[in-house]
Amino acid sequence: MAFDVAALLSNMLGAAQGVFGTKFPQVKDFAEGEFEKLARTLVQIEKLKATGQISEAEAGVLLEMQKNTARAVMLALEGMTLLLVEQAINAALGAVKDVVNGAVGFGLL
Repeated sequence: MAFDVAALLSNMLGAAQGVFGTKFPQVKDFAEGEFEKLARTLVQIEKLKATGQISEAEAGVLLEMQKNTARAVMLALEGMTLLLVEQAINAALGAVKDVVNGAVGFGLL
């Protein structure tokens, strides 16, 4: 079951916007870029897992690496706190959890 970057990104941004609240305009451009990278990583993980090129553990490592990158970029913005950024990332991934986990065939998110 494949999914597409645009659909994932739309859901992720909507969820993150709710967490960022009034700070969203300040982080919008950065958030879009970072969540697009996360969405692309999730699509890549699904493809690699489906073809047996990576294990569940390796998929988890790939996801964590991209989450760390997104976290670092958004924390560099003025006014962003670790708690706020973590909540936004968690909300974004939570918004796509069911479709991603269904596509990869295990509990990645």
